[in-house]
Amino acid sequence: MSTILIKAATLVNEGKIYVADVFIKDGLIEEISPVINRSADQEINAEGLHLLPGMIDDQVHFREPGLTHKADIFTESMAAVAGGITTFMEMPNTVPNTLTQELLADKYQIASEMSLANYSFFMGASNDNIEEVLKTDPAQVCGIKVFMGSSTGNMLVDNEQVLDNIFREAPMLVATHCEDELTIRTNMAAFKEKYGENITIDMHPLIRNDEACYISSSMAVSLAKKHNTRLHILHISTAKEIALFDAVTPLKDKRITAEACVHHLWFSDQDYATKGNLIKWNPAVKTAADRDAILKGVLDGHIDVIATDHAPHTIEEKAQAYLKAPAGGPLVQHALSALLEMYHQGKISLEKIVEKTAHNVATCFQIDKRGFIREGYWADLVLVALHDPVKVTKANILYKCGWSPFEGQTFKADITHTFISGNLAYQKGKFMTNETGKRLTFNR
Repeated sequence: MSTILIKAATLVNEGKIYVADVFIKDGLIEEISPVINRSADQEINAEGLHLLPGMIDDQVHFREPGLTHKADIFTESMAAVAGGITTFMEMPNTVPNTLTQELLADKYQIASEMSLANYSFFMGASNDNIEEVLKTDPAQVCGIKVFMGSSTGNMLVDNEQVLDNIFREAPMLVATHCEDELTIRTNMAAFKEKYGENITIDMHPLIRNDEACYISSSMAVSLAKKHNTRLHILHISTAKEIALFDAVTPLKDKRITAEACVHHLWFSDQDYATKGNLIKWNPAVKTAADRDAILKGVLDGHIDVIATDHAPHTIEEKAQAYLKAPAGGPLVQHALSALLEMYHQGKISLEKIVEKTAHNVATCFQIDKRGFIREGYWADLVLVALHDPVKVTKANILYKCGWSPFEGQTFKADITHTFISGNLAYQKGKFMTNETGKRLTFNR
């Protein structure tokens, strides 16, 4: 029975900031009090540090199995933990695509042996696997992923009858990537006619434009309203889409929710000139006005959670010409740091960061006993030194791909300790890999 006592931490939790001690026993938070005088196996002096519930990232691509030259569950979960992400939910566009219950079980087995963070894996939907989809256990799996836009392999669901069936019959949360394929193909054809193979990265948000996003997102919302589906739309990237979502209904009662990603809150199309394909994502990073509207949507409740869409590729793959370079980039190590930088910039409060990265994700997915600093809950916790600057360099990047779109950026805050289910997994640059994270369970 291991115990940890965190002394004099400044807790950021459920809309409040206050100093307290936290006692952890057997992975769970046993006591939160102004002063705790108990002996523990390990005592941590957290005076001057902020204690946050660990970020729960509801959208990552860790590339295992099948694409492990880019990333794997071990390396990326370590990077996540160093970045204050204690839990991840991973997407099904690995190789082979996660389209059967057997392939889904294989990923859970890998994570049980290799993941330093807590984990869950989405079941993938295609045009022809609805029987497998409907076997998914809502209490054991985070959700069903539907690509309503370009995807890897056999995962683009563009059959309207199949989409209708999934939305009608899904026994759990359905997470969607919404970009209209016809709009994108039409735009691409027009740009190719004008520029041939010489299309450049600055044209990316014009090809994968706001209309492509809105058409697909509005269709998903319409289907969800028709069938009362529990819909979660991922990576909102346009101002136009925000009006599709409800900012009034309490999150626990919402049937339709939305996610923003760190890159859409940080970068704009003005950054393509310096960052190039390193910030090529689908959906595309768009205008500064879109970026500002997404942040406003996060702050006012139209958008419920913040995630990363961590999707690494090798630097060689990214160095290709625009048309060949894949979309996606690594973010889990620096997402919370970027949000804390936005706090320093006066754009978002610490309380709101915690709400959108932990509390709301737990509520949205009905995760059991995580996402809050509460007695009886798992101790998924992060200690942060708010005024201890760290510069992102090649030497301290932990992703298997070895690069970051934030390289050269100095963040004012440093993540010093990360606790995973009560295990001190990371401390000031050092990892304790003796314990793996735990599989999420869900109250549904």
